[in-house]
Amino acid sequence: MEQTNQYIKQFPELFNGKKILYVHGFGSSGQSGTVTRIREVLPNATVTAPDLPIRPQEAIELLNKVCTQEQPDLIIGTSMGGMYAEMLRGYDRILVNPALQMGDTMKEHGMIGAQHFSNPRQDGIQDFIVTKALVKEYKEMTDHCFEGINDEERRRVWGLFGDEDTTVDTYDLFHSHYPTAIRFHGEHRMNDKSFMHSVMPVIRWIDDCQQGRERPIVYIDVNTLIDQWRKPQSSCQKTIRTLLETYQLYFVAPAENAQYTTTVSWLYDYINLPAYAHTIFTQRKDLLYGDYLIDAEKTEGMGALIQFGSDTFKTWDDIAEYFSRLGGQ
Repeated sequence: MEQTNQYIKQFPELFNGKKILYVHGFGSSGQSGTVTRIREVLPNATVTAPDLPIRPQEAIELLNKVCTQEQPDLIIGTSMGGMYAEMLRGYDRILVNPALQMGDTMKEHGMIGAQHFSNPRQDGIQDFIVTKALVKEYKEMTDHCFEGINDEERRRVWGLFGDEDTTVDTYDLFHSHYPTAIRFHGEHRMNDKSFMHSVMPVIRWIDDCQQGRERPIVYIDVNTLIDQWRKPQSSCQKTIRTLLETYQLYFVAPAENAQYTTTVSWLYDYINLPAYAHTIFTQRKDLLYGDYLIDAEKTEGMGALIQFGSDTFKTWDDIAEYFSRLGGQ
């Protein structure tokens, strides 16, 4: 993972005392930068990241053994690791750019021949060879993806797909089996920005669900985010990322067909993953049940009104300062 530490924050309350299994990608190891980042961001979680054997049958057997022994609360798999993570039934899982057709991916990207591990391994091995027979083994392994999944499994798996990924694109294949398929702004290899902005919100949502944690609800009228040039208002994106750490956010827009596509597109471009399944189209903002409503209009509702543009809340910096003083209440 690229080092851009301006994005990194620690969340000691998330997965506190819990176990996370990380499943690495092809030609990598349990010593990857992604593992380091997960441990840094979630300091009170126990993160297990085994070096996977090159042969897929040996790898899945090892992972099944680790799951039986550790009983992880969350499994995160990237690329090839996403393929394996999909097969580890009975656990909450996040698949990031999963290579669900790994054999085909190896052929398409010319992986046959001598290869070098990109990260050090505990066994000290640095080089390996990919043969046509090994590619066939991977193709046979991916035939077992999606076997025996039921409604509960479908609810426990999140698929995250970088919209600039030029290595793997299994979005449609994944979405044909699982409902939660989300495109995020990023490439195949995550950097700190894409991890913090796209993976961490999902980790937080999963931990909230496991803990039965209910956070104060903040509704945000989409029009308060957009300036006269259809760009984000100054500091609104930064404020949303901060609020997301403590509050449950929902984005509210008029229920008009003419605006639906435009609104969805704008939220995807500028808010991205936090708006997934958290966007409400309604003509009755006064009926929204929650704790706060950020709106430019004087909407009388069931929560406290934060009137954007008023003398008290002229800018998003003013809103950020207000919520900072509240301390999560």
